[in-house]
Amino acid sequence: MGVKALITKARSKSGELTRREVYARALKAPLRGDAVMYESFSGNGALCNPEAVFHELTSSPDFDHLKHIWVLKKTTPDYETVVEHLKSRGNVEIVEYRSTRYWTALGTSKFVINNATFPWEFVKRTGQIYANLWHGTPLKKMGYDVEDGGPDARNIVRNFVAADYLVAANERMTDMYLRAYKMANIFKGSLLETGYPRTDRQRLNPEEVEAATGRLAEAGIVLGDRKLVVFAPTWKGSSFYSPSQDGERLLQQAQQLEELLGAEHFQVVLKVHQTLAAHASSLPAARGRLMPHSVPTNVGLGLADLLVTDYSSIYVDYLATGRPLAFYLPDLDQYESSRGIYDTPEELPGPVSTSLEDLARDLRLMETAGHAEAVRWSQVRDEAAQRFTPREDGRASERFVDVVFRGRTDAEGVRQDFADGRESILMYLGGMSSNGITSSALNLLRNIDHDRFDVSVLYSHSRANDKRKNERLIDPRVRLFSRQGTVTATLRERTRYQRQNAEGLPPHGPLRHELDELWAQESRRCFGDASFDHAIDFSGYSPFWSRIILGSRADRKSVWLHNDLLADSRRTVDGQQAHKANLESMFTLYRDFDSLVSVSSALAELNRENLAEFAPRDRFVAAVNTIDAERIIDMAGTVEAPLIEGARVDIAAGAPLSSAIEELAAAYGTAALAQAVSRTSRLQKFDLGVSAERPVFVSVGRLSPEKNHERLIRAFASVRDEVSTARLLILGGGPLKKHLLGLVEELGLQGAVNLAGPQDNPFLLMGQSDYFVLSSDYEGQPMVILEARTLGLPVISTAFGSVSSAVPEGSGIVVERDVDALAEGMLQAVRRQMVAHPFDPDAYNTNAMAQFYSAISTRSRPAGERGVGSW
Repeated sequence: MGVKALITKARSKSGELTRREVYARALKAPLRGDAVMYESFSGNGALCNPEAVFHELTSSPDFDHLKHIWVLKKTTPDYETVVEHLKSRGNVEIVEYRSTRYWTALGTSKFVINNATFPWEFVKRTGQIYANLWHGTPLKKMGYDVEDGGPDARNIVRNFVAADYLVAANERMTDMYLRAYKMANIFKGSLLETGYPRTDRQRLNPEEVEAATGRLAEAGIVLGDRKLVVFAPTWKGSSFYSPSQDGERLLQQAQQLEELLGAEHFQVVLKVHQTLAAHASSLPAARGRLMPHSVPTNVGLGLADLLVTDYSSIYVDYLATGRPLAFYLPDLDQYESSRGIYDTPEELPGPVSTSLEDLARDLRLMETAGHAEAVRWSQVRDEAAQRFTPREDGRASERFVDVVFRGRTDAEGVRQDFADGRESILMYLGGMSSNGITSSALNLLRNIDHDRFDVSVLYSHSRANDKRKNERLIDPRVRLFSRQGTVTATLRERTRYQRQNAEGLPPHGPLRHELDELWAQESRRCFGDASFDHAIDFSGYSPFWSRIILGSRADRKSVWLHNDLLADSRRTVDGQQAHKANLESMFTLYRDFDSLVSVSSALAELNRENLAEFAPRDRFVAAVNTIDAERIIDMAGTVEAPLIEGARVDIAAGAPLSSAIEELAAAYGTAALAQAVSRTSRLQKFDLGVSAERPVFVSVGRLSPEKNHERLIRAFASVRDEVSTARLLILGGGPLKKHLLGLVEELGLQGAVNLAGPQDNPFLLMGQSDYFVLSSDYEGQPMVILEARTLGLPVISTAFGSVSSAVPEGSGIVVERDVDALAEGMLQAVRRQMVAHPFDPDAYNTNAMAQFYSAISTRSRPAGERGVGSW
């Protein structure tokens, strides 16, 4: 990195720290009870519902005392005109998005109003009132309705759970909040089904018409006697974090449509989505064609004679005018496949065109008085208006102000209490790297009874492929809190919490609790006003994440102990005790948890003895991990695809490959054949085909000291002396790989031992092996043994403390932790042609879940005490 880049990075970091300090201090300053902060689309204009609420408040004499703070980027199109208009309406202050004044206003304003999301730093403080009015009825799929859409909705969900008020124009918006964004059973505020404030702005009096047409004229749009056609396509990007830039194309389409309609009779004006506004307004073709930002969208709709859109919610607003609209969908197939839509083209309340020529024809027909098509579409629009705009009578803003500012919470359309009877669980999953803890967490999420429990999970947002892969494996019934951003703290608080995380907390006294409110605040930043019956740190290795869990508003709090943690804290890798500092700090937090859950009874006893000084003995309990047998068997591919009914395979000797493939595809199906070819290819790569030398021992685990693969390799050398065809397959990566490769070479086992590295699908290779072997010095609960037993593999293991939780007596060979004993156990399995002991995954999981439910239901603190998370 060059000097210039380093300087830029340092300045950016300095600015970030300054903003963080300003906001942290603002959160401690008194609230300004008369201050209302408005933000639309991250400061991209004075737009949408916030603008309509502002208009209502500044038109009401009883709110003359209010101070109005508008968030505007200086890059906002028509910035000076917009500012002038806002300031003409009252006591208005303009703040630049993410400036120091922005953070001060966000932290001290009594009322904060948004139509999208506040940034990651935002935390709603006690006494602050947050209203989120969103920006339209969803027509394209939203939130969790989008395939893998949960992670992308992370900041939206965070904002919604923090809101005191959500506003819904119709039943579909209510469904969007409660189902598509999973607000059911977690949202604690009020949902206002009172109409959409922005549609009020479509009802223009003569003075408002004159003002709006004047601003259009300033932008080069002079209507005269021509009819105004507003062309308003929706945003086409797949993520708000990376919008598409297609302003030139849209401006060109608007011009072409005007030419087709006849420029002497129609004026076509382009209204772009706010994410494209700055880009589009900078283009030379924008003048005279692009609706200026100084004209709010719904004011523009109030002027429009016709509307053209695609899957934009703008058409729902326009239904309230009763005027004609049409849909231009040239890329429907692409849009539907990339995002998904709620309504088919046939369900839209207007003609649908895929070409500009057809669109112009449809618009002219609907403008022809008495034409049969015009009459038919008018009736369709009326029916759609009853469904989507039942409350748009020009007084939606007034009703919103009545509830939020005048306190009339008993008004019609105000809904509260969205509990559905399920208990709620919040669970921190861990770092989400591919390891035993992540696997166990994912299995647990699949096995929880989701009819009984509403489950939310916490983890750190990451772009790493491995972590994103595991993120996609989270059960879709689960609500995701993918944490982004950082703790909002002053420099002093940051220094203190970093020191506490490194050194731990004192057992008693004021210093133990000096930062409790900071962690409660961070929990509010992550989870808003949500409360939980159970909060779980399923990782148990990071004091930082434990303190977020402890800061949450939960009745019962648990932490998982996946290993002999005292031994783990002393484990040395490459001369470093990697977990010493974080685990010793973790131990000091144990007294704040209701239950300390080890993953086997033997491990619970071990941790109880070793860590007794940190928590009462009765808080150490056990709950074994669950497995996902169906997924294991499916990924192993041990169940052969059946013949298609009525099919038969008859491949003549010497038949060409192409005809043989065609015959097999007809008999089994193309997908099954492709899967079988891929599976066979992978197995042959590791020489595990039907003609492979046997027996094959397989071991799965990280190449780290506690797994003691050196013992396994040395034991296998002895096995090889007696069984010359034996092979050993070790799946996993880690810091000892180079050392183990050297050992294989030293023992002359290059052709017999394969260190195959980490595998996306270890079960495929396990399923084609003969024996599973584990040589660990210690384990929490060895899930890999249970996975091996699910696949019907005989098990040989060393006798670490928790082995009985996976290999009960008589269900495998368990030997002492030395080379000779392990070698003898492996040879004994071969000599006896050992078969797997029967294992019932369903019965195992039933027992495991009973233990889990019992463990998290333990209450060790007094019933009225919320610990760190007392709000």
